[in-house]
Amino acid sequence: MTIQFLGAAGQVTGSMTLLEYNGKKILIDCGQFQGTPDEEALNFSMFPFEIGEIDNILLTHAHIDHSGRVPLLVKKGFNGKIFCTPPTSHLVEILLKDAGKIHMSDAVWENKKRERAGLDPVKPLYSEEDAIEALQYLYPIAYHKSYTLYEGLRFQYVRAGHLLGSSTLILYYVESGIEKTIVFSGDLGNSSSLLEMPPEVIDHANTLIVESTYGDRLHEDIATRADRLVDILIEATSKGGNVLIPSFAVGRTQEIIFELNHFIATHEDQRALILKEIPIFVDSPMAVEATKIYENHIPDMSECVQNFESPPFKMPNLHLVTSIEASIALNHNPMPKVIISASGMCEAGRITHHLKHNLWRANTHVVFIGYQAEGTLGRKILNGEKTLRILDADVRVNATIHDLHGFSGHADEAHLLDWIRPIKGLEQIFVNHGEASSRNTLADEILKIHATTIHLPMIGDIFKL
Repeated sequence: MTIQFLGAAGQVTGSMTLLEYNGKKILIDCGQFQGTPDEEALNFSMFPFEIGEIDNILLTHAHIDHSGRVPLLVKKGFNGKIFCTPPTSHLVEILLKDAGKIHMSDAVWENKKRERAGLDPVKPLYSEEDAIEALQYLYPIAYHKSYTLYEGLRFQYVRAGHLLGSSTLILYYVESGIEKTIVFSGDLGNSSSLLEMPPEVIDHANTLIVESTYGDRLHEDIATRADRLVDILIEATSKGGNVLIPSFAVGRTQEIIFELNHFIATHEDQRALILKEIPIFVDSPMAVEATKIYENHIPDMSECVQNFESPPFKMPNLHLVTSIEASIALNHNPMPKVIISASGMCEAGRITHHLKHNLWRANTHVVFIGYQAEGTLGRKILNGEKTLRILDADVRVNATIHDLHGFSGHADEAHLLDWIRPIKGLEQIFVNHGEASSRNTLADEILKIHATTIHLPMIGDIFKL
């Protein structure tokens, strides 16, 4: 068994790992790079393998940084099974189709500039039609079902608690007559989400590949996150301002809706009464589609959601915006309000228009509730840059900026260590899916609880297991 790291190694996005076993080649995830121009340019580079040699893909979950290059792989000739959980198959459909639309739109925008400059046009990474073509290869597998890929190699998915359908992947392979285990953590949740069941405990692995997105920090405001968010919403709107929440359309938006709904249902104070009257707009067609999928997968969610007395994703003051006209109207409406809009890192989508129209206002509040990759507009805002180029305008940042780590869908350092601690039999651990500081810190902390070999792989590194 050999393992080669082809993405999310030294950075957070572009997850892709190649396993080779007895002549068979399997990809674990096939994600899109996001962040700096140099990172995003990697999406257009040649795959470092022959497409026809890839037998299968095993997806850990639906997020674009784990699934976003699947249509490109199919476009170039892949025609094997793409394994995932049933909820992941439903979420991947809307995410990949939307990504195809964005790639087409980005290419049109770029080619207008290139035409004026006398440069050759560029082609999109893939189209919506390419994404639809790729969906036929999805092969859903239920949690905990053991599936034999080839002689001597089988796998199963267990819950990772990061996103609806997200998984930790356990592979069992035979080496010299002995069965060994490789565990890919996938993206791990932090056990605090009201939506997700917590990550399942892993008790044995010979080889562990673990994410480290927040491997060097703690989510200090988990216990108070809902209170803090509600306080921000009330403060901003009481002073005539808007609240912008850049949010991933899949997962984080549904979590915020339910958190606010749950707050109203479980509090009888003045804040709950005020919150019920604040107009909340979800401005994302994909978020609306994703919410419907969540509503169809209540049994796959937490007991808190399953036992909620009213529909978990419906509120009297919640308004779903799908049309472009209604989205534009939000920025001409003087009424104080909350706008939840994609994308979560502010790199595309309707949130960019809302930032352009609101960042310069002193009474605007912007609330970040998820990871902001290096080089993204979201990271620049968080870093305190005072003037930003957004769409076609230079925008002065006068808004109040909040960073609520408690809503992160990723485990922090403590949660990661708690998840790793009970694993027995570890011969080696690969720490990936993290920037340098996160990986190094987590690796040092792991060595305090496990006397094993730690690797910090970079893109292209190959190891024999």
